[in-house]
Amino acid sequence: MVSYLLRRALTLLFVLLGLAILIFIIARIVPGDPARIALGPLATSVQVAELREEMGLNASFPVQLWSYLSGLAQGDLGKSLLTSRPVMDDIRGALPATFELVLVTIILQIVVSIPLGVMAAIYRNTWVDNVLRVISLIGVVTPGFVLAIILQLTAAHYLGFLPVTGRLDGGIDFDANITGLLLVDGTLKGRFDVVIDAIRHLFLPAIALSAAGIGQVMRITRTAMIEVASRDFVEATRAYGIPEKIVTFRYMLRVASVAPLTILGLEFASLIGNAFIVEFVFSWPGIASYGVRTILQKDLNAVIGVVLVSGVFFVVANLTIDLLLGLLDPRHRLRAGRES
Repeated sequence: MVSYLLRRALTLLFVLLGLAILIFIIARIVPGDPARIALGPLATSVQVAELREEMGLNASFPVQLWSYLSGLAQGDLGKSLLTSRPVMDDIRGALPATFELVLVTIILQIVVSIPLGVMAAIYRNTWVDNVLRVISLIGVVTPGFVLAIILQLTAAHYLGFLPVTGRLDGGIDFDANITGLLLVDGTLKGRFDVVIDAIRHLFLPAIALSAAGIGQVMRITRTAMIEVASRDFVEATRAYGIPEKIVTFRYMLRVASVAPLTILGLEFASLIGNAFIVEFVFSWPGIASYGVRTILQKDLNAVIGVVLVSGVFFVVANLTIDLLLGLLDPRHRLRAGRES
């Protein structure tokens, strides 16, 4: 199992390297001169030429690629044309906001979708099951950005106690200088007013991001629970007189959780994609919102950095899912052992 995980980690490093090269190539072949875009239409040819030299755009493509990969190995993603700061500093400042939003979204998906999926399986073909299936279908088919706009308009007009932009109210003075996560830093510093206000600001974006995942995982959990319920070991546990709640939540759910857990890992990719729109709608100061601004300004260094960080998120999520599947399903560990 250990050698399997090491091989997986090594493979994922090559995936990130390939992603870095691919996005660099795409960024260099798209139309438009980054130097001209950065300086604006009123810049002189001399100013554009000086900036091209400073950005290294006059060098050959292999030299540009090698220079970029060398800097990347040292944690240098270049300088942002949008903020005139190192891209790594910009990402480091924006990353905690996105990480907190995504983390809350994943927790919300797990806490809501799996219990509702189990409930739908227990009350199969009843009105409870029908209602939950309709709710899951609505969550799956509603695009995240549409739900975000609906929630924002609803909150602005009918729910005055829920904020629709930012991470904190403007009147709250707080520096999240420990982890960058408002919920964690507010708790560590005893600033529970910050924690409460951060939860209020997280509520609407987290719902907009989690709705599709909740609907999908609900359906998968329901199907998996119904399939597991017909297996022989379930009938055997009932024959021993084990209470139905223990049979359902200790034995059936453990086996059935493999499928929804895999879906949660796949949902992580859509979370990152939807976050670009949701953060923009709610003016959330995260890496996705930063990425949208850099794309609009064709800030190539920043765009590459944002894509790489998104790739790291996805890679880490998949590796985590592999670990959890090994813990929940012995067959996964056996397959990993044979492969190693």
